[in-house]
Amino acid sequence: MSDLVSLEVDGGLATIRLARPPMNALNAEVADALMGLAREVTERSDVYGVVVWGGEKVFAAGADVKEMAQKSYADMAEYSHRLQDFARSIARIPKPTVAAITGYALGGGLELALACDFRVAARNAKVGQPEILLGVIPGAGGTQRLARLVGPAKAKDLVFSGRFVSADEALSIGLVDEVVEAEDVYAAARARLEPYVGGPSVAIRAAKEAIDRGLEVDLETGLEIERMLFHSLFATRDREIGMTSFVENGPGKATFEGR
Repeated sequence: MSDLVSLEVDGGLATIRLARPPMNALNAEVADALMGLAREVTERSDVYGVVVWGGEKVFAAGADVKEMAQKSYADMAEYSHRLQDFARSIARIPKPTVAAITGYALGGGLELALACDFRVAARNAKVGQPEILLGVIPGAGGTQRLARLVGPAKAKDLVFSGRFVSADEALSIGLVDEVVEAEDVYAAARARLEPYVGGPSVAIRAAKEAIDRGLEVDLETGLEIERMLFHSLFATRDREIGMTSFVENGPGKATFEGR
Protein backbone atom coordinates (compact mmCIF):
# COMPACT_ATOMS: atom_id res chain seq x y z
CA MET A 1 0.00 0.00 0.00
CA SER A 2 1.17 3.54 -0.77
CA ASP A 3 2.41 6.02 1.83
CA LEU A 4 0.48 8.69 -0.09
CA VAL A 5 -2.95 7.48 1.05
CA SER A 6 -3.81 6.07 4.49
CA LEU A 7 -6.75 4.33 6.13
CA GLU A 8 -7.91 4.70 9.71
CA VAL A 9 -10.98 3.07 11.25
CA ASP A 10 -12.43 4.51 14.44
CA GLY A 11 -15.88 4.16 15.96
CA GLY A 12 -17.28 2.30 12.97
CA LEU A 13 -16.16 4.97 10.49
CA ALA A 14 -13.23 4.78 8.08
CA THR A 15 -11.14 7.75 6.98
CA ILE A 16 -9.31 7.56 3.67
CA ARG A 17 -6.70 10.31 3.94
CA LEU A 18 -4.73 11.76 1.05
CA ALA A 19 -1.19 12.63 2.08
CA ARG A 20 0.84 13.82 -0.90
CA PRO A 21 2.17 17.28 -0.03
CA PRO A 22 1.88 20.02 -0.90
CA MET A 23 -1.40 19.79 -2.87
CA ASN A 24 -2.39 16.09 -2.83
CA ALA A 25 -2.00 15.85 -6.61
CA LEU A 26 -3.55 12.63 -7.88
CA ASN A 27 -0.94 10.56 -9.66
CA ALA A 28 -1.02 6.88 -10.65
CA GLU A 29 0.22 5.74 -7.23
CA VAL A 30 -2.52 7.67 -5.44
CA ALA A 31 -5.16 6.35 -7.85
CA ASP A 32 -4.08 2.75 -7.29
CA ALA A 33 -4.05 3.25 -3.51
CA LEU A 34 -7.56 4.70 -3.55
CA MET A 35 -8.82 1.69 -5.46
CA GLY A 36 -7.21 -0.69 -2.99
CA LEU A 37 -8.61 1.09 0.04
CA ALA A 38 -12.07 1.30 -1.54
CA ARG A 39 -12.03 -2.48 -1.81
CA GLU A 40 -10.87 -2.82 1.80
CA VAL A 41 -13.57 -0.61 3.33
CA THR A 42 -16.17 -2.36 1.18
CA GLU A 43 -15.19 -5.73 2.62
CA ARG A 44 -14.78 -4.70 6.27
CA SER A 45 -17.80 -5.43 8.44
CA ASP A 46 -16.62 -2.95 11.09
CA VAL A 47 -16.97 -0.01 8.66
CA TYR A 48 -20.39 1.63 8.34
CA GLY A 49 -19.34 4.82 6.55
CA VAL A 50 -16.30 6.42 4.92
CA VAL A 51 -14.83 9.94 5.07
CA VAL A 52 -12.50 10.94 2.22
CA TRP A 53 -10.22 13.70 3.50
CA GLY A 54 -7.19 15.59 2.26
CA GLY A 55 -6.18 17.01 5.63
CA GLU A 56 -6.52 20.43 7.23
CA LYS A 57 -5.23 22.54 4.31
CA VAL A 58 -6.18 21.02 0.96
CA PHE A 59 -8.43 18.27 -0.37
CA ALA A 60 -6.77 17.67 -3.75
CA ALA A 61 -5.74 20.26 -6.30
CA GLY A 62 -6.19 17.92 -9.25
CA ALA A 63 -4.39 15.29 -11.26
CA ASP A 64 -0.62 15.39 -11.53
CA VAL A 65 -0.26 17.52 -14.67
CA LYS A 66 3.51 17.00 -14.82
CA GLU A 67 2.95 13.26 -14.97
CA MET A 68 0.27 13.52 -17.66
CA ALA A 69 2.08 16.12 -19.78
CA GLN A 70 4.68 13.54 -20.73
CA LYS A 71 2.16 10.99 -21.97
CA SER A 72 1.30 10.39 -25.60
CA TYR A 73 -2.11 9.74 -27.09
CA ALA A 74 -1.45 5.99 -26.86
CA ASP A 75 -0.36 6.35 -23.23
CA MET A 76 -3.50 8.23 -22.28
CA ALA A 77 -5.75 5.78 -24.09
CA GLU A 78 -4.63 3.31 -21.42
CA TYR A 79 -4.15 5.68 -18.48
CA SER A 80 -7.60 7.25 -18.90
CA HIS A 81 -9.13 3.98 -17.68
CA ARG A 82 -7.22 4.34 -14.42
CA LEU A 83 -8.41 7.95 -14.05
CA GLN A 84 -12.03 6.87 -14.22
CA ASP A 85 -11.50 3.72 -12.18
CA PHE A 86 -10.20 5.47 -9.05
CA ALA A 87 -13.31 7.67 -8.84
CA ARG A 88 -15.55 4.77 -9.79
CA SER A 89 -14.08 2.67 -6.98
CA ILE A 90 -15.07 5.33 -4.45
CA ALA A 91 -18.53 5.73 -5.98
CA ARG A 92 -19.12 1.98 -5.71
CA ILE A 93 -18.35 1.70 -2.00
CA PRO A 94 -21.71 0.27 -0.83
CA LYS A 95 -21.74 2.40 2.32
CA PRO A 96 -22.38 6.11 2.93
CA THR A 97 -19.40 8.28 1.95
CA VAL A 98 -18.56 11.93 2.62
CA ALA A 99 -15.86 14.13 1.09
CA ALA A 100 -14.42 16.52 3.71
CA ILE A 101 -13.18 19.44 1.62
CA THR A 102 -10.71 22.03 2.85
CA GLY A 103 -8.88 24.39 0.52
CA TYR A 104 -8.81 23.34 -3.11
CA ALA A 105 -10.81 20.52 -4.70
CA LEU A 106 -10.01 21.00 -8.36
CA GLY A 107 -10.07 18.80 -11.44
CA GLY A 108 -9.50 15.22 -10.33
CA GLY A 109 -9.86 16.39 -6.74
CA LEU A 110 -13.40 17.59 -7.36
CA GLU A 111 -14.10 14.42 -9.33
CA LEU A 112 -13.03 12.40 -6.28
CA ALA A 113 -15.43 14.46 -4.13
CA LEU A 114 -18.22 14.01 -6.68
CA ALA A 115 -17.83 10.25 -6.34
CA CYS A 116 -18.87 10.51 -2.67
CA ASP A 117 -22.49 10.56 -1.51
CA PHE A 118 -22.13 13.86 0.35
CA ARG A 119 -19.71 16.81 0.41
CA VAL A 120 -18.89 19.01 3.42
CA ALA A 121 -16.81 22.08 2.54
CA ALA A 122 -14.81 24.61 4.51
CA ARG A 123 -15.68 28.28 4.07
CA ASN A 124 -12.27 28.73 2.45
CA ALA A 125 -12.83 25.94 -0.08
CA LYS A 126 -12.47 26.51 -3.80
CA VAL A 127 -13.83 23.86 -6.16
CA GLY A 128 -13.87 23.58 -9.92
CA GLN A 129 -13.10 21.69 -13.11
CA PRO A 130 -10.30 23.77 -14.68
CA GLU A 131 -9.21 21.13 -17.23
CA ILE A 132 -10.43 23.32 -20.11
CA LEU A 133 -7.61 25.75 -19.27
CA LEU A 134 -5.17 22.96 -20.16
CA GLY A 135 -6.88 22.27 -23.47
CA VAL A 136 -8.65 19.11 -22.27
CA ILE A 137 -11.86 18.16 -20.46
CA PRO A 138 -12.51 16.40 -17.14
CA GLY A 139 -11.57 12.74 -17.49
CA ALA A 140 -12.40 11.12 -14.14
CA GLY A 141 -16.17 11.51 -14.28
CA GLY A 142 -16.53 15.28 -13.99
CA THR A 143 -18.67 15.84 -17.07
CA GLN A 144 -21.07 13.10 -15.98
CA ARG A 145 -21.33 13.26 -12.18
CA LEU A 146 -21.28 17.07 -12.08
CA ALA A 147 -24.13 17.34 -14.60
CA ARG A 148 -26.18 14.79 -12.68
CA LEU A 149 -25.63 16.72 -9.45
CA VAL A 150 -26.13 20.36 -10.48
CA GLY A 151 -27.83 20.04 -13.87
CA PRO A 152 -26.41 20.33 -17.39
CA ALA A 153 -26.45 24.13 -17.74
CA LYS A 154 -24.54 24.79 -14.53
CA ALA A 155 -22.14 21.93 -15.28
CA LYS A 156 -21.43 23.43 -18.70
CA ASP A 157 -20.79 26.81 -17.10
CA LEU A 158 -18.19 25.33 -14.76
CA VAL A 159 -16.57 23.01 -17.30
CA PHE A 160 -16.52 25.48 -20.22
CA SER A 161 -15.06 28.30 -18.11
CA GLY A 162 -12.81 26.30 -15.78
CA ARG A 163 -13.57 28.87 -13.09
CA PHE A 164 -13.13 28.29 -9.37
CA VAL A 165 -16.30 28.25 -7.28
CA SER A 166 -16.50 29.48 -3.69
CA ALA A 167 -17.97 27.34 -0.92
CA ASP A 168 -21.07 29.56 -0.72
CA GLU A 169 -21.77 29.32 -4.45
CA ALA A 170 -21.12 25.57 -4.36
CA LEU A 171 -23.71 25.26 -1.60
CA SER A 172 -26.24 27.41 -3.47
CA ILE A 173 -26.08 25.21 -6.61
CA GLY A 174 -26.10 21.92 -4.71
CA LEU A 175 -22.50 21.04 -5.43
CA VAL A 176 -21.78 20.70 -1.70
CA ASP A 177 -24.22 19.84 1.07
CA GLU A 178 -22.83 21.81 4.00
CA VAL A 179 -20.36 24.64 4.62
CA VAL A 180 -18.58 24.96 7.98
CA GLU A 181 -15.45 26.58 9.38
CA ALA A 182 -12.24 24.97 8.14
CA GLU A 183 -11.36 23.53 11.53
CA ASP A 184 -14.77 21.83 11.73
CA VAL A 185 -14.83 20.10 8.33
CA TYR A 186 -13.62 16.67 9.39
CA ALA A 187 -15.84 16.57 12.48
CA ALA A 188 -18.86 17.66 10.41
CA ALA A 189 -18.15 14.93 7.86
CA ARG A 190 -18.01 12.30 10.61
CA ALA A 191 -21.20 13.69 12.14
CA ARG A 192 -23.03 13.03 8.87
CA LEU A 193 -22.04 9.36 9.04
CA GLU A 194 -22.37 8.61 12.75
CA PRO A 195 -26.14 7.92 12.59
CA TYR A 196 -25.41 4.96 10.29
CA VAL A 197 -23.02 3.20 12.67
CA GLY A 198 -24.74 0.05 13.91
CA GLY A 199 -27.62 0.64 11.53
CA PRO A 200 -29.25 -1.68 8.98
CA SER A 201 -26.21 -1.83 6.73
CA VAL A 202 -27.72 -4.31 4.25
CA ALA A 203 -30.72 -2.03 3.70
CA ILE A 204 -28.50 1.03 3.36
CA ARG A 205 -26.42 -0.80 0.76
CA ALA A 206 -29.62 -1.63 -1.15
CA ALA A 207 -30.88 1.96 -0.91
CA LYS A 208 -27.61 3.34 -2.29
CA GLU A 209 -27.62 0.82 -5.13
CA ALA A 210 -31.23 1.59 -6.01
CA ILE A 211 -30.63 5.35 -6.14
CA ASP A 212 -27.31 5.19 -8.01
CA ARG A 213 -28.40 2.59 -10.55
CA GLY A 214 -31.76 4.26 -10.98
CA LEU A 215 -30.10 7.49 -12.08
CA GLU A 216 -28.56 5.65 -15.01
CA VAL A 217 -31.77 4.20 -16.48
CA ASP A 218 -35.34 5.14 -17.39
CA LEU A 219 -38.02 5.37 -14.69
CA GLU A 220 -39.61 1.98 -15.35
CA THR A 221 -36.26 0.20 -15.20
CA GLY A 222 -35.40 2.13 -12.04
CA LEU A 223 -38.66 1.06 -10.44
CA GLU A 224 -37.88 -2.56 -11.26
CA ILE A 225 -34.42 -2.22 -9.69
CA GLU A 226 -36.10 -0.80 -6.58
CA ARG A 227 -38.70 -3.58 -6.49
CA MET A 228 -36.11 -6.34 -6.71
CA LEU A 229 -33.89 -4.81 -4.03
CA PHE A 230 -36.91 -4.16 -1.79
CA HIS A 231 -38.16 -7.72 -1.79
CA SER A 232 -34.63 -9.11 -1.45
CA LEU A 233 -34.41 -7.48 1.98
CA PHE A 234 -37.12 -9.82 3.24
CA ALA A 235 -34.42 -12.50 3.27
CA THR A 236 -32.36 -10.58 5.85
CA ARG A 237 -32.18 -10.84 9.61
CA ASP A 238 -32.26 -7.03 9.90
CA ARG A 239 -35.69 -6.89 8.21
CA GLU A 240 -37.03 -9.38 10.75
CA ILE A 241 -35.49 -7.43 13.64
CA GLY A 242 -36.71 -4.07 12.36
CA MET A 243 -40.31 -5.07 11.73
CA THR A 244 -40.63 -7.05 14.95
CA SER A 245 -39.23 -4.13 16.93
CA PHE A 246 -41.59 -1.70 15.21
CA VAL A 247 -44.66 -3.81 16.00
CA GLU A 248 -43.64 -4.40 19.61
CA ASN A 249 -41.89 -1.15 20.58
CA GLY A 250 -42.61 1.47 17.93
CA PRO A 251 -40.21 3.07 15.42
CA GLY A 252 -36.51 3.71 15.99
CA LYS A 253 -35.90 1.11 18.71
CA ALA A 254 -34.36 -1.77 16.72
CA THR A 255 -30.83 -3.05 17.29
CA PHE A 256 -29.61 -4.33 13.94
CA GLU A 257 -27.07 -7.06 13.21
CA GLY A 258 -26.01 -6.06 9.69
CA ARG A 259 -27.09 -9.31 8.07
